Amino acid sequence: MANAPTTAFYETTTRDILVRAAPFYLADQSEPDEDRFVWAYRITIENRGRSTVQLISRTWRITDAQGRTKLVQGEGVVGEQPVLKPGEAFEYTSGTPLDTPSGFMAGDYHMVDRTSGAAFDVIIPAFSLDSPYQPSRLH
Repeated sequence: MANAPTTAFYETTTRDILVRAAPFYLADQSEPDEDRFVWAYRITIENRGRSTVQLISRTWRITDAQGRTKLVQGEGVVGEQPVLKPGEAFEYTSGTPLDTPSGFMAGDYHMVDRTSGAAFDVIIPAFSLDSPYQPSRLH
């Protein structure tokens, strides 16, 4: 089974910072028979405001289908603390494994306005991690 293409995206805007997430299942890195399901996600962070901002750190909450939540915190993203001038965007791809065939992620980017020095949080929209091994149910 090939890697599932990105078909859905999730986005939200906080203080003129747009965050768009597009998750996709990585079949070639997953081992369903061993309860290992792996996703990648592409994130775009776009500064639609008037001030230059910098992403300092992040907090992720990753929840599996059993309701177990893992908190992941750290500096920057993919080893960077990008500075975004007005109109600029930063894109990166990362990933996460789960022990269940579905789950979801959400979080926050901790930012600083480089003009005023004010710290603020930007919401990362909740997005669903659904593998082809998760049975579908209509409600």
